[in-house]
Amino acid sequence: MKNKIMTAVEAVAEIKDGASVMVGGFMACGTPEILIDALVEKGVKHLTVICNDAGVPGRGVGKLVSSGQIKTLIASHVGLNPEVARRMNTDIEEDKLECILVPQGTLAEQIRAGGAGLGGFLTPTGVGTIVAEGKEVIHVDGRDYLLEKPLKADFALIRGSVTDEFGNTTYNGTTRTFNPMMAAAASYVIVGACEIVEIGAIDPNNVVTSGIFVDAIVGGEMPWQI
Repeated sequence: MKNKIMTAVEAVAEIKDGASVMVGGFMACGTPEILIDALVEKGVKHLTVICNDAGVPGRGVGKLVSSGQIKTLIASHVGLNPEVARRMNTDIEEDKLECILVPQGTLAEQIRAGGAGLGGFLTPTGVGTIVAEGKEVIHVDGRDYLLEKPLKADFALIRGSVTDEFGNTTYNGTTRTFNPMMAAAASYVIVGACEIVEIGAIDPNNVVTSGIFVDAIVGGEMPWQI
């Protein structure tokens, strides 16, 4: 069996300039800080980051925003990180951030559709608003719906509470967030794990993310993170 356990530096080595990266978490809860730190240290630029939010200053995706490594941010809420607004409105082209806001339920379903191999889905959310600009409107049974396309990424950085050596992963409480969906929607998946155990140590009934989705496992994620 392939050894998936590696250092954070080794795990993010394949992430190059211009890559698309999904990052799990909700306001930094459930975000793999150890992997974010390695990505900041690597210094890759012009990333497209897909996540629920922009974290907060000094935590989660907020670190990538502050370091200027994100070119395009696709998220549903950025209000807790003032650095996003500053970078969206800067006149310095190299520091400028494109922010695409997506309704949270739509974002979650786009990621799920990407992982499930679907061509898209219909939702009434956003009909008649700026959310609908440039999107196809489909009329079904007397009601208008937007056709939303799936989201996929080159990489996904997820956080696991307990991960076995194959990559089977469980999540503690609300740290689950977007992590399972993102693990299915990316070509290369890295788990930042609080605890790594032997294969068979996790009850199969408790496995949320199957190890078949996981390419790399990094231990050392802080267990105290809520």
